[in-house]
Amino acid sequence: MTELVRYRFATDITDLELADYQRAVRLVLRHPLITASWPDERALPRVRRFATTLRRDLSEAFGYRLELHGGTARLVRAKDRLDPTHPARSRTGRLFDRRRYAYLALCLAVLGRSGVQITLSELADSVAADAGRIGGLGLDPDRGADRRAFVDAVGWLEERGALRLADGSTSAWATDPGAGEALYDVARDVVVALFRPVRVLQHVDSAEALLDRSLASSGNAERRRSAQIARRTVVESPVVYLSDVDPAVANHLRGTALAADLTRLTGLRLERRAEGVLLVDTVGLSVERFPGTGSVAQAAVLLAVELAERALDPDGRRVRRLTAPDEATRQRALVDQVDAGLPTATFVQLDDEMPTPTVAEPDELEQVPGETRLPLVTDSFLRDAVGEILRRYGSAFGAQWHADPQRLGSEAVALLERFGAVLRVPGGVLVRPLVGRYRDTVAVVRQRPAAQTLF
Repeated sequence: MTELVRYRFATDITDLELADYQRAVRLVLRHPLITASWPDERALPRVRRFATTLRRDLSEAFGYRLELHGGTARLVRAKDRLDPTHPARSRTGRLFDRRRYAYLALCLAVLGRSGVQITLSELADSVAADAGRIGGLGLDPDRGADRRAFVDAVGWLEERGALRLADGSTSAWATDPGAGEALYDVARDVVVALFRPVRVLQHVDSAEALLDRSLASSGNAERRRSAQIARRTVVESPVVYLSDVDPAVANHLRGTALAADLTRLTGLRLERRAEGVLLVDTVGLSVERFPGTGSVAQAAVLLAVELAERALDPDGRRVRRLTAPDEATRQRALVDQVDAGLPTATFVQLDDEMPTPTVAEPDELEQVPGETRLPLVTDSFLRDAVGEILRRYGSAFGAQWHADPQRLGSEAVALLERFGAVLRVPGGVLVRPLVGRYRDTVAVVRQRPAAQTLF
């Protein structure tokens, strides 16, 4: 007799529709904003097809809210911590810095009060006026660095359909503001969907105030909240270490229900190890993948192999081990880094506002039970390893990387850190357990075909 399996999610989805539904879940998790053109013209119909079930499952499983208005679908996520591994990127792949984020926010503010059309020069003038009132920012279109940062912010909005080019050329203005112009149609539904702060920003005195700090009213509510945190931590992070989360969340990560729930929702398999878990991304749930393509990704894999051999080789020189900074300490450092750029002059203190929860200082924190010390690999070893990689696999890397091996090493280490493989510390990196997956990996470099000659 066939055993009846009861699922908590996708309960009204048939077996024939399940793969399409899981594709819609992955689509919304990867792209919290979906418009008629972003990420492509097929995305919005896929989400609308399962809108009712998506709203229910995303709310119950992750505590997220899915909103559909006009030609947009917006996933309002609850954030438990600051995450530096998902930066905004320009069309050319350039990472957003403080200036680009500031221009993006000011562009949204200008578009929110503009009409249905706006020229690029008008947008630049309005943003420049607002930026001039913020100390240390400003916007001078005649300065190349300012103009490039502003164009990256506008391009980000154009990609997502908030701005639609009606006439002219953005590239001509980017080359010379006095010689070119562009006219945009403003998609107000997209602009409204993009800017959805959970609090009035003038009342926010720290980035930590934007994180989820909801309190449970009962034991069942607390267990439900911990399960939601566990699920969203897994889908938002490449790898989750048990030592980085609260004990209640770690218990859910160890259980079998979480794996079954995430497989049912996303179609992906959860891999569990003694140190933590990861969701095996075989279909591109994450914007960035590892191992991936490109010179930096290839160098990162090869460097991971070297790190694994250095940290785990029983016959090699003994590796110094250090206690890794705990997650609370790293979060405190990130909060302080973000708060350093807050425009405090515009802050408005509310009399009845509750104080923002604070994280204990490192010396006040209790040690995590079972916490282990991680191997330290020095910067000198990293430099030598990158040099050896370039020498051994020279044909796989372009001339620019051979001319600047330090930059290649820096970007490869940054990629490994984004995926939880290492922790950057003064003097080197701490090797985390994920690196062990790449020990004894054999790399094969395909030879480029020789150019044909006439003789």
